[in-house]
Amino acid sequence: MIRYALRAASLAAALGVWQLLTSLKVDLWLRFSQFPTVTDVARAFGDRLSGDDYWTDLTDSLTRILTGFALAAVLGVATGVLVARSRLAEDLLGPVLEVVRPIPAIALVPVAILLFPSNEQGIVFITCTAAFFPVLVSTRHAVRALTPVWEEAVRTMGGGRLRILRSVVLPGALPGIFGGLSVGIGVSWICVISAEMISGQYGVGYRTWQDYTVVNYPGVFVGMVTIGVLGWITSTAVELAGRRLTRWLPRTSYIPAGRPRTPRPLAGARPDGEPEQQAQSEQQGQDHTEEARDEHLV
Repeated sequence: MIRYALRAASLAAALGVWQLLTSLKVDLWLRFSQFPTVTDVARAFGDRLSGDDYWTDLTDSLTRILTGFALAAVLGVATGVLVARSRLAEDLLGPVLEVVRPIPAIALVPVAILLFPSNEQGIVFITCTAAFFPVLVSTRHAVRALTPVWEEAVRTMGGGRLRILRSVVLPGALPGIFGGLSVGIGVSWICVISAEMISGQYGVGYRTWQDYTVVNYPGVFVGMVTIGVLGWITSTAVELAGRRLTRWLPRTSYIPAGRPRTPRPLAGARPDGEPEQQAQSEQQGQDHTEEARDEHLV
């Protein structure tokens, strides 16, 4: 509860500073007099929520981002595993992927306009391309970092390639895969908003750009807040899914620094107990703890 209170307090402090600087119209090096206040943005946000256009834009943006991200996740994981496990695939696909990877996804807008018959398909293509390469690179590195002993153990027990892929490669690479998915969902939001600003007809990015062209700055900030909230929700959903699918991993928890506590003797323990038996029992308990930890890691 203390951590949640601190987070709420930091957000409230940021909004308070924003309101103070804009209401006083502070103009030093940064011109806060041009910014709308928090109350202006809240008022514009309330007006948008009561209309139908806001929900239409929200639905269109979510549909585009989820479709493109789902395609990127499937294609990125499959291509990453294939390139990491096959030398032939690496020789055939590696050069093409490495040449295309540095190109910003937003620079592919002209290509999408030429390739696809509708703007909707082009925006989904740009979103998919933006998330594809982070997922691909993370999957490739995660698969190559796996310990060869696990694969050899499965082969020793008679397992084939499909068994190795299902029991060793995919579970072992899941942490790295979800790291790429977390990065990919953020990059997808950046590119889908930019694509909507350039060639979209509906969507949060399109509406934000329209507000800018008519000098409706509170509406621009409404779009920015909406994008931030949607990005935070989708990133949190990906992170929670990753934690649930990798719950077999050992977790580390934050422990504040302090003096180590001395364990109290158990109730009913004899103060004059035998030192040898006590040391032996402590050693056995430590051995059991180490065995349990090793089994958990395996």
